[in-house]
Amino acid sequence: MSLRMAFTLIRDLFPSAPHFTAESVPDLSGKVVLVTGANAGIGKETAKVLLTKNAKVWIACRDVSKGEAALKELKELTGQDAHFLKLDLANLRSIKQSVEEFLQRETQLHILFNNAGVMHPPVDMVTADGYDLQFGTNVLGHFYLTKLLLPILISTAKSSPEGTARVVNTSSRGHWYGGLQFDTFMDGPKRRADRTFRLYGQSKTGNIVFSAELHRRYHDQGIISTSLHPGIINTELLRHYDSLVQRITTWFFHDVPHGAITQLYAGTAPDAASLGGQYLVPWARVGTPRADTQDPQLGKELWTWLEEQVAKL
Repeated sequence: MSLRMAFTLIRDLFPSAPHFTAESVPDLSGKVVLVTGANAGIGKETAKVLLTKNAKVWIACRDVSKGEAALKELKELTGQDAHFLKLDLANLRSIKQSVEEFLQRETQLHILFNNAGVMHPPVDMVTADGYDLQFGTNVLGHFYLTKLLLPILISTAKSSPEGTARVVNTSSRGHWYGGLQFDTFMDGPKRRADRTFRLYGQSKTGNIVFSAELHRRYHDQGIISTSLHPGIINTELLRHYDSLVQRITTWFFHDVPHGAITQLYAGTAPDAASLGGQYLVPWARVGTPRADTQDPQLGKELWTWLEEQVAKL
Protein backbone atom coordinates (compact mmCIF):
# COMPACT_ATOMS: atom_id res chain seq x y z
CA MET A 1 0.00 0.00 0.00
CA SER A 2 1.39 3.41 -0.99
CA LEU A 3 1.67 6.25 1.52
CA ARG A 4 -1.11 8.12 -0.25
CA MET A 5 -3.46 5.13 -0.12
CA ALA A 6 -2.64 4.64 3.56
CA PHE A 7 -3.37 8.31 4.21
CA THR A 8 -6.74 8.16 2.45
CA LEU A 9 -7.68 5.04 4.44
CA ILE A 10 -6.87 6.76 7.75
CA ARG A 11 -8.76 9.87 6.65
CA ASP A 12 -11.79 7.78 5.68
CA LEU A 13 -11.80 5.93 8.98
CA PHE A 14 -11.38 9.14 10.97
CA PRO A 15 -12.71 12.10 8.92
CA SER A 16 -13.12 15.47 10.58
CA ALA A 17 -16.55 16.55 11.77
CA PRO A 18 -19.00 17.32 8.95
CA HIS A 19 -19.77 20.93 8.06
CA PHE A 20 -22.91 19.71 6.26
CA THR A 21 -25.48 17.38 7.83
CA ALA A 22 -28.95 16.08 7.05
CA GLU A 23 -30.32 19.15 8.80
CA SER A 24 -28.44 21.33 6.30
CA VAL A 25 -30.49 20.04 3.36
CA PRO A 26 -32.74 22.89 2.18
CA ASP A 27 -36.47 22.63 1.60
CA LEU A 28 -37.08 20.62 -1.57
CA SER A 29 -40.75 21.33 -2.17
CA GLY A 30 -41.54 20.86 -5.85
CA LYS A 31 -38.38 18.83 -6.54
CA VAL A 32 -38.58 15.36 -8.09
CA VAL A 33 -35.79 12.98 -7.08
CA LEU A 34 -34.90 9.44 -8.18
CA VAL A 35 -32.63 7.31 -5.98
CA THR A 36 -31.40 3.94 -7.23
CA GLY A 37 -30.87 1.22 -4.66
CA ALA A 38 -33.01 3.09 -2.16
CA ASN A 39 -34.54 0.00 -0.60
CA ALA A 40 -31.60 -0.32 1.81
CA GLY A 41 -28.51 1.29 3.27
CA ILE A 42 -27.30 4.71 2.17
CA GLY A 43 -29.94 4.94 -0.56
CA LYS A 44 -32.80 4.46 1.85
CA GLU A 45 -31.28 6.92 4.31
CA THR A 46 -30.91 9.45 1.49
CA ALA A 47 -34.55 8.94 0.51
CA LYS A 48 -35.64 9.37 4.13
CA VAL A 49 -33.89 12.73 4.48
CA LEU A 50 -35.23 13.95 1.13
CA LEU A 51 -38.78 13.07 2.17
CA THR A 52 -38.42 15.05 5.39
CA LYS A 53 -37.43 18.02 3.21
CA ASN A 54 -40.62 17.70 1.13
CA ALA A 55 -39.15 16.26 -2.08
CA LYS A 56 -41.14 13.88 -4.26
CA VAL A 57 -38.94 10.79 -4.00
CA TRP A 58 -38.81 7.76 -6.26
CA ILE A 59 -36.99 4.73 -4.92
CA ALA A 60 -35.73 2.40 -7.63
CA CYS A 61 -34.70 -1.22 -7.08
CA ARG A 62 -35.13 -4.60 -8.74
CA ASP A 63 -36.91 -6.46 -5.92
CA VAL A 64 -40.57 -5.43 -5.70
CA SER A 65 -41.14 -6.88 -2.23
CA LYS A 66 -38.09 -5.09 -0.82
CA GLY A 67 -39.16 -1.89 -2.52
CA GLU A 68 -42.64 -2.07 -1.06
CA ALA A 69 -41.20 -2.79 2.39
CA ALA A 70 -38.98 0.29 2.05
CA LEU A 71 -41.99 2.42 1.07
CA LYS A 72 -43.81 1.27 4.20
CA GLU A 73 -40.81 1.92 6.44
CA LEU A 74 -40.20 5.37 4.95
CA LYS A 75 -43.85 6.27 5.49
CA GLU A 76 -43.59 5.23 9.13
CA LEU A 77 -40.38 7.20 9.63
CA THR A 78 -41.31 10.41 7.81
CA GLY A 79 -45.07 10.47 7.42
CA GLN A 80 -44.48 11.02 3.69
CA ASP A 81 -45.22 8.75 0.74
CA ALA A 82 -42.36 7.76 -1.55
CA HIS A 83 -42.93 6.18 -4.97
CA PHE A 84 -41.55 2.90 -6.28
CA LEU A 85 -39.92 2.19 -9.63
CA LYS A 86 -38.90 -1.36 -10.50
CA LEU A 87 -35.38 -1.12 -11.89
CA ASP A 88 -32.90 -3.91 -12.61
CA LEU A 89 -29.57 -2.30 -13.48
CA ALA A 90 -28.18 -5.70 -14.47
CA ASN A 91 -30.65 -6.02 -17.36
CA LEU A 92 -30.34 -3.33 -20.02
CA ARG A 93 -33.69 -3.90 -21.74
CA SER A 94 -35.53 -3.73 -18.44
CA ILE A 95 -33.86 -0.36 -17.73
CA LYS A 96 -35.46 1.04 -20.86
CA GLN A 97 -38.87 -0.26 -19.75
CA SER A 98 -38.41 1.28 -16.30
CA VAL A 99 -37.53 4.68 -17.74
CA GLU A 100 -40.55 4.56 -20.03
CA GLU A 101 -42.75 3.92 -17.00
CA PHE A 102 -41.14 6.80 -15.10
CA LEU A 103 -41.59 9.20 -18.02
CA GLN A 104 -45.27 8.31 -18.24
CA ARG A 105 -45.69 9.59 -14.69
CA GLU A 106 -43.26 12.50 -14.42
CA THR A 107 -42.44 15.55 -16.52
CA GLN A 108 -39.54 16.75 -14.35
CA LEU A 109 -36.50 15.24 -12.65
CA HIS A 110 -34.34 17.56 -10.58
CA ILE A 111 -31.90 15.11 -8.97
CA LEU A 112 -30.77 11.64 -10.02
CA PHE A 113 -28.85 9.68 -7.40
CA ASN A 114 -26.98 6.82 -9.09
CA ASN A 115 -26.53 5.18 -5.71
CA ALA A 116 -27.09 1.43 -6.21
CA GLY A 117 -24.11 -0.88 -6.31
CA VAL A 118 -22.81 -4.42 -6.18
CA MET A 119 -19.66 -5.25 -4.22
CA HIS A 120 -17.48 -8.37 -4.42
CA PRO A 121 -20.01 -10.97 -5.66
CA PRO A 122 -18.73 -14.42 -6.71
CA VAL A 123 -16.88 -14.16 -10.01
CA ASP A 124 -19.34 -16.42 -11.81
CA MET A 125 -22.12 -13.86 -11.35
CA VAL A 126 -22.73 -11.80 -14.51
CA THR A 127 -25.49 -9.53 -15.78
CA ALA A 128 -28.38 -10.68 -17.97
CA ASP A 129 -26.39 -9.35 -20.93
CA GLY A 130 -23.13 -11.12 -20.06
CA TYR A 131 -21.18 -8.28 -18.46
CA ASP A 132 -19.17 -8.49 -15.27
CA LEU A 133 -21.84 -8.03 -12.60
CA GLN A 134 -20.04 -5.21 -10.85
CA PHE A 135 -19.18 -3.20 -13.96
CA GLY A 136 -22.46 -4.02 -15.67
CA THR A 137 -24.52 -2.88 -12.69
CA ASN A 138 -22.43 -0.10 -11.19
CA VAL A 139 -21.32 1.57 -14.44
CA LEU A 140 -23.09 0.37 -17.59
CA GLY A 141 -26.52 0.11 -15.99
CA HIS A 142 -26.27 3.58 -14.49
CA PHE A 143 -24.90 4.99 -17.74
CA TYR A 144 -27.90 3.68 -19.68
CA LEU A 145 -30.32 4.91 -17.04
CA THR A 146 -28.74 8.37 -17.11
CA LYS A 147 -28.63 8.47 -20.91
CA LEU A 148 -32.35 7.71 -21.14
CA LEU A 149 -33.15 10.31 -18.48
CA LEU A 150 -30.96 13.08 -19.93
CA PRO A 151 -33.79 14.67 -21.95
CA ILE A 152 -35.98 15.13 -18.85
CA LEU A 153 -32.99 16.25 -16.77
CA ILE A 154 -32.04 18.87 -19.38
CA SER A 155 -35.60 20.13 -19.78
CA THR A 156 -35.94 20.35 -16.00
CA ALA A 157 -32.71 22.35 -15.78
CA LYS A 158 -33.97 24.79 -18.41
CA SER A 159 -37.25 25.38 -16.61
CA SER A 160 -35.94 25.50 -13.03
CA PRO A 161 -35.03 28.77 -11.27
CA GLU A 162 -31.51 27.46 -10.62
CA GLY A 163 -31.02 26.48 -14.26
CA THR A 164 -29.57 23.13 -13.21
CA ALA A 165 -30.36 19.47 -12.59
CA ARG A 166 -28.00 17.17 -10.75
CA VAL A 167 -26.62 13.69 -11.31
CA VAL A 168 -24.89 12.23 -8.26
CA ASN A 169 -22.73 9.16 -8.88
CA THR A 170 -21.74 7.08 -5.87
CA SER A 171 -18.22 5.72 -6.25
CA SER A 172 -15.79 4.56 -3.54
CA ARG A 173 -12.24 4.82 -2.29
CA GLY A 174 -12.05 1.34 -3.79
CA HIS A 175 -11.30 3.01 -7.12
CA TRP A 176 -7.67 3.22 -5.98
CA TYR A 177 -7.43 -0.57 -6.39
CA GLY A 178 -8.61 -1.03 -9.97
CA GLY A 179 -7.97 0.87 -13.18
CA LEU A 180 -10.04 0.27 -16.31
CA GLN A 181 -9.24 -2.89 -18.27
CA PHE A 182 -11.74 -2.86 -21.11
CA ASP A 183 -11.27 -6.55 -21.91
CA THR A 184 -12.62 -7.52 -18.48
CA PHE A 185 -15.89 -5.57 -18.72
CA MET A 186 -17.60 -8.56 -20.32
CA ASP A 187 -17.40 -12.16 -19.14
CA GLY A 188 -14.51 -14.17 -20.52
CA PRO A 189 -11.31 -15.99 -19.50
CA LYS A 190 -9.40 -12.82 -18.55
CA ARG A 191 -12.25 -11.58 -16.37
CA ARG A 192 -12.66 -15.02 -14.75
CA ALA A 193 -8.97 -15.02 -13.86
CA ASP A 194 -9.22 -11.58 -12.26
CA ARG A 195 -9.84 -10.81 -8.60
CA THR A 196 -13.33 -9.65 -7.64
CA PHE A 197 -11.75 -6.95 -5.46
CA ARG A 198 -9.96 -5.44 -8.46
CA LEU A 199 -13.11 -5.77 -10.56
CA TYR A 200 -14.97 -3.83 -7.88
CA GLY A 201 -12.30 -1.12 -7.88
CA GLN A 202 -12.54 -1.00 -11.66
CA SER A 203 -16.28 -0.36 -11.48
CA LYS A 204 -15.76 2.44 -8.97
CA THR A 205 -13.13 3.95 -11.27
CA GLY A 206 -15.71 3.74 -14.02
CA ASN A 207 -18.18 5.71 -11.90
CA ILE A 208 -15.73 8.60 -11.54
CA VAL A 209 -14.62 8.58 -15.18
CA PHE A 210 -18.25 8.53 -16.34
CA SER A 211 -19.24 11.33 -13.97
CA ALA A 212 -16.39 13.58 -15.11
CA GLU A 213 -17.18 12.93 -18.78
CA LEU A 214 -20.89 13.60 -18.19
CA HIS A 215 -19.89 16.97 -16.77
CA ARG A 216 -17.71 17.78 -19.78
CA ARG A 217 -20.46 16.93 -22.24
CA TYR A 218 -23.52 18.39 -20.56
CA HIS A 219 -22.58 21.07 -18.01
CA ASP A 220 -23.40 23.76 -20.57
CA GLN A 221 -26.96 22.39 -20.62
CA GLY A 222 -27.33 22.70 -16.86
CA ILE A 223 -26.31 19.20 -15.78
CA ILE A 224 -24.26 19.21 -12.57
CA SER A 225 -22.51 15.84 -12.40
CA THR A 226 -20.51 14.79 -9.35
CA SER A 227 -19.00 11.58 -8.05
CA LEU A 228 -18.23 10.72 -4.46
CA HIS A 229 -16.89 8.33 -1.88
CA PRO A 230 -19.56 8.07 0.84
CA GLY A 231 -17.16 6.85 3.52
CA ILE A 232 -16.38 3.47 5.02
CA ILE A 233 -19.92 2.53 5.96
CA ASN A 234 -21.45 -0.60 7.45
CA THR A 235 -24.14 -1.50 4.89
CA GLU A 236 -25.61 -4.52 3.10
CA LEU A 237 -22.92 -4.13 0.41
CA LEU A 238 -20.76 -6.23 2.73
CA ARG A 239 -23.03 -9.29 2.45
CA HIS A 240 -20.52 -11.17 0.28
CA TYR A 241 -17.77 -10.87 2.93
CA ASP A 242 -17.12 -13.59 5.48
CA SER A 243 -18.42 -13.32 9.04
CA LEU A 244 -15.07 -12.20 10.52
CA VAL A 245 -14.84 -9.20 8.20
CA GLN A 246 -18.45 -8.30 8.95
CA ARG A 247 -17.71 -8.35 12.69
CA ILE A 248 -14.68 -6.10 12.23
CA THR A 249 -16.79 -3.55 10.39
CA THR A 250 -18.89 -2.98 13.49
CA TRP A 251 -15.78 -1.71 15.28
CA PHE A 252 -14.38 0.69 12.68
CA PHE A 253 -17.02 1.47 10.06
CA HIS A 254 -19.37 4.45 10.25
CA ASP A 255 -23.13 4.23 10.49
CA VAL A 256 -25.49 4.62 7.55
CA PRO A 257 -26.69 8.17 8.35
CA HIS A 258 -23.08 9.35 8.02
CA GLY A 259 -22.88 7.54 4.70
CA ALA A 260 -25.67 9.67 3.26
CA ILE A 261 -24.11 13.03 4.14
CA THR A 262 -21.77 13.44 1.18
CA GLN A 263 -24.27 12.49 -1.50
CA LEU A 264 -26.95 14.65 0.11
CA TYR A 265 -24.47 17.51 -0.11
CA ALA A 266 -23.78 16.76 -3.78
CA GLY A 267 -27.48 16.60 -4.55
CA THR A 268 -28.83 19.51 -2.55
CA ALA A 269 -26.16 22.00 -1.43
CA PRO A 270 -26.74 25.53 -2.76
CA ASP A 271 -23.22 25.81 -4.23
CA ALA A 272 -24.06 23.46 -7.11
CA ALA A 273 -22.04 25.17 -9.81
CA SER A 274 -18.78 24.73 -7.91
CA LEU A 275 -19.35 20.99 -7.56
CA GLY A 276 -19.69 20.14 -11.25
CA GLY A 277 -17.16 17.49 -12.29
CA GLN A 278 -15.80 17.18 -8.76
CA TYR A 279 -15.10 14.07 -6.66
CA LEU A 280 -16.28 14.39 -3.06
CA VAL A 281 -15.07 12.62 0.08
CA PRO A 282 -16.30 12.34 3.70
CA TRP A 283 -17.86 14.39 4.93
CA ALA A 284 -19.07 16.63 2.10
CA ARG A 285 -15.66 17.84 0.98
CA VAL A 286 -13.99 18.07 -2.42
CA GLY A 287 -11.34 15.38 -2.72
CA THR A 288 -8.74 14.18 -5.19
CA PRO A 289 -9.32 10.85 -6.97
CA ARG A 290 -6.67 8.84 -8.81
CA ALA A 291 -5.26 11.07 -11.55
CA ASP A 292 -6.25 8.93 -14.54
CA THR A 293 -9.95 9.21 -13.65
CA GLN A 294 -9.78 12.85 -14.75
CA ASP A 295 -8.17 12.13 -18.12
CA PRO A 296 -10.46 13.47 -20.90
CA GLN A 297 -9.16 10.88 -23.36
CA LEU A 298 -10.03 8.02 -21.01
CA GLY A 299 -13.42 9.61 -20.43
CA LYS A 300 -14.04 9.74 -24.17
CA GLU A 301 -12.96 6.12 -24.63
CA LEU A 302 -15.19 4.85 -21.84
CA TRP A 303 -18.16 6.90 -23.07
CA THR A 304 -17.70 5.53 -26.60
CA TRP A 305 -17.59 1.95 -25.28
CA LEU A 306 -20.70 2.51 -23.15
CA GLU A 307 -22.59 4.02 -26.09
CA GLU A 308 -21.68 1.03 -28.25
CA GLN A 309 -23.15 -1.39 -25.71
CA VAL A 310 -26.60 0.23 -25.75
CA ALA A 311 -26.72 1.44 -29.35
CA LYS A 312 -28.99 -1.36 -30.60
CA LEU A 313 -31.38 -1.55 -27.63
